[in-house]
Amino acid sequence: MMAAPAASSRPRVPLMDLTAMHDDVRLGLDDVWHAALEGSAFIGGEEVAVFETAWAGYCNRAHCVGVGNGTDAIALTLRALGIGPGDEVIVPANTFIATAEAILIAGADPRFVDVDPDTHLVSAATILPEIGPRTKAVIVVFLHGNIPDMAELSDLAKQAELPLIVDAAQAHGSMWRGRPAGSFGVAGCFSFYPGKNLGAFGDAGAVVTDDAELAARVRSIANHGRAPDSANVHEYVGVNSRLDAIQAGVLSVKLSLLQRWDTQRRLAAAKYDAALSPVLDQLTPLHIPEEVVPSYHHYVVRTPQREYVRAALAAEGIETSVHYPIPCHFQVPYRPFATRPLPVSERAAGEILSLPMFPHISDDQIGFVSTALAKSLNRTAGIRG
Repeated sequence: MMAAPAASSRPRVPLMDLTAMHDDVRLGLDDVWHAALEGSAFIGGEEVAVFETAWAGYCNRAHCVGVGNGTDAIALTLRALGIGPGDEVIVPANTFIATAEAILIAGADPRFVDVDPDTHLVSAATILPEIGPRTKAVIVVFLHGNIPDMAELSDLAKQAELPLIVDAAQAHGSMWRGRPAGSFGVAGCFSFYPGKNLGAFGDAGAVVTDDAELAARVRSIANHGRAPDSANVHEYVGVNSRLDAIQAGVLSVKLSLLQRWDTQRRLAAAKYDAALSPVLDQLTPLHIPEEVVPSYHHYVVRTPQREYVRAALAAEGIETSVHYPIPCHFQVPYRPFATRPLPVSERAAGEILSLPMFPHISDDQIGFVSTALAKSLNRTAGIRG
């Protein structure tokens, strides 16, 4: 067994750099804070309405409902669709736990499915065999900012008469055949966790949809089940999951630069692609379909030598991550729903590696990461040989 290199105390290349992004919008963020102090409007109000309108437009949707976080966005959508106990919702196994968690929060059961080996995204082929009599919805995850074939998935959902819900929490700014990520399915669900491409200064989320009744139910359930324009009449058993005004203001300011930041991410990804091309016999990037303009929330590669390589990069002061090392159906609370092996998700969990990716990553940083990665791969090849 190869010994892992010792880690360095020098963080030469961070996994992400939020400070540089905030420097781009510092004056606008200061204005948000001062407006909140002067107006004392912290829950709801004009700032939230302004962002909801802007985000609905960005996603090419008629309605946006700001909520407390991305997990709630999915759970509230399921509840608003009437999905709950006794129902089953199809979901990929290789997603952040929140996607599956939201299904259980709504009272339904997750039906974990495998993914395509090249994209690590669901497809009609992975979903169709899993549709059963209890299936009441399908959740598609746009993992790492990539998007699967939405024509075939939309057709499948339509033929099966199932609502298609999109978890687009990692796809702010991604496009498929010219359509924004949030424009697909009965609803698009977003997280604005600080590390997202469009991130708040805390937890925040949103549901976008063209269905006015669905939007109204989500808004009501998220606000203690209140009836529209009433503080004391409650039509549903609700929760407290509201987008606050400061987070909405921060998101509005950052939204003005999202397109530029995503473009910078794509340029960085292209430079990684070029720099890593000599070691593609030892390294496999995830496949990006031609129809997709990805937002590169993560830049992910695969290698069977993941743990050694990751330790070697850490020794050089390069931060990396794994999204995600344990498939959902292997997590303790979800094992009752692990009805069969999911080989692609299970193998990928041991090979995937997320490299540093953020809008302001420099050419020197990309070169340093790529060189260190290639050296570590060549070292492992020499040891194995």
